[in-house]
Amino acid sequence: MTDVRPPAGSGAQSVLSTLFRSAQGGHEQVVLCQDEESGLKAVIAIHSTALGPALGGTRFHSYASDEEAVLDAMNLARGMSYKNALAGLDHGGGKAVIIGDPAQLSEGGIKSERLLLAYGRFVASLGGRYVTACDVGTYVTDMDVIARECRWTTGRSPENGGAGDSSVLTSFGVFQGMRASAQHLWGDPTLRGRKVGVAGVGKVGRHLVGHLLRDGAEVVITDVRAESVDAIRADHPEVRAVADTDALIRSDIDIYAPCALGGALDDATVAALTARIVCGAANNQLAHPGVEKDLADRGILYAPDYLVNSGGVIQVADELRGFDFERAKAKATEIFDTTLAIFERAKSEGIPPAEAADRLAEQRMAEARERAQR
Repeated sequence: MTDVRPPAGSGAQSVLSTLFRSAQGGHEQVVLCQDEESGLKAVIAIHSTALGPALGGTRFHSYASDEEAVLDAMNLARGMSYKNALAGLDHGGGKAVIIGDPAQLSEGGIKSERLLLAYGRFVASLGGRYVTACDVGTYVTDMDVIARECRWTTGRSPENGGAGDSSVLTSFGVFQGMRASAQHLWGDPTLRGRKVGVAGVGKVGRHLVGHLLRDGAEVVITDVRAESVDAIRADHPEVRAVADTDALIRSDIDIYAPCALGGALDDATVAALTARIVCGAANNQLAHPGVEKDLADRGILYAPDYLVNSGGVIQVADELRGFDFERAKAKATEIFDTTLAIFERAKSEGIPPAEAADRLAEQRMAEARERAQR
């Protein structure tokens, strides 16, 4: 059943009827949140609770329109259902977006406490159906504020009982997926002697570079922020930097790791890629349906993004049990075996790995729904 709660006088029912047709897959619930006093406008989308309470981060972003924000939340929520299922978590998929520029909706350079508390009350009103965490534009400090109004908040600081920065295990999981990709393609799970191109060296990309260097890889990087590149090279002068992503994908690299924005793999990129493996942290890397087949046709092994970047959600999910880093890391290590299983299924069924990953995730969700109906 779909539950849509628009703010009073918004006319959102007609808008959402169009969005439901545009978004991928069915959703259980979409909540539009508005608090005039704090200036909050937000969307909470719950795609599925078949496996358990929906878990997914809160994105704070300026959108061209409210409709675009709703559609983004719905598609991201669907992606979290698949990610959580493939990670073996007892959680469904949800996502939220706070609409606006974080820099403008702040007080003294810090996000408005009133706005975050109002948002926390909306999440709390769902009674645990949705568990939130950090995403683009939100940070550990924001989760600490939201948690004052909502106990279904993860990604908090260690001093507040949380797991802290989830990029630590996100990067570790991507590294495990990359090792599995090397095992599948070259018969050896090490990256030693391989050239890896990392596009985007923010929080996750920076940690990933460290894993790669320790494993003996040769690393080439790029980032739209010069300061991020400079920070990496200050610590690791052996890392080579190139001007932009176009230069990176045309470089002589074995593995391409997109770790910035989504849509990194489009027709032009796939045609220009020199790498034999694509394995990175960015969400929604495939720009449109069919790209996964184009990669396979070119002999490029694609490690599905929502599989290999699931270390972060594994980390925050563990927080609900009383966070134990070693336990969460052990769970994230399983990404290696799951990635290998996806590649083997793809090979045996004659389909791209992205399709094999979807089938496995859908199978787990379907089995959960069947158990619930018995």
